[in-house]
Amino acid sequence: MKVVSTILKEIDTVLSKVTEEQLQEIAGQLQKAKRIFVIGEGRSGLMAKSFAMRLMHLGATVYVVGETITPSIAEGDLLVAISGSGTTKSVVWTAEKTKSLGCAVIAVTTNPESPLGAAATEILHVPAATKYRRENERQTIQPLGSLFDQCSHIVFDAVCLLFGKLNDMDNSKAFQLHSNLE
Repeated sequence: MKVVSTILKEIDTVLSKVTEEQLQEIAGQLQKAKRIFVIGEGRSGLMAKSFAMRLMHLGATVYVVGETITPSIAEGDLLVAISGSGTTKSVVWTAEKTKSLGCAVIAVTTNPESPLGAAATEILHVPAATKYRRENERQTIQPLGSLFDQCSHIVFDAVCLLFGKLNDMDNSKAFQLHSNLE
């Protein structure tokens, strides 16, 4: 269990730097948005899709950028863009385009000074390690961006919990929106 304990300590170290106030602020922004769009690539994209799915369970109108049923973004909509490095070209381009259309962009990244951070209207800084192992990044025993992905998933679940409370969505109401085709 030494490996699991070490991973849990790494996660705790990173998440201790994310404030409850910032999570509440983001949940409030999500609640006010007409529609929510999410984007990420690779494992960050999987975290984004997981986040979108949970937001849907909580009653949000949410889309994953790049899926065939994703409509155009419009005034009053919000984009959550996730990239550990903040340099993933498709994510940065989408954030820049979204901002140019007058929509809010929440960047989830390890690097607030990145191109993604520059395109954002709000930054959720998750100070974990990425695959690049830059000088200022948290040390980790895990490969690539695992620590960022794990921490992002937990941060997204915390935001969803706060979003659900704002919308008076409990487990039984969320369960009604869960897939019944399985």
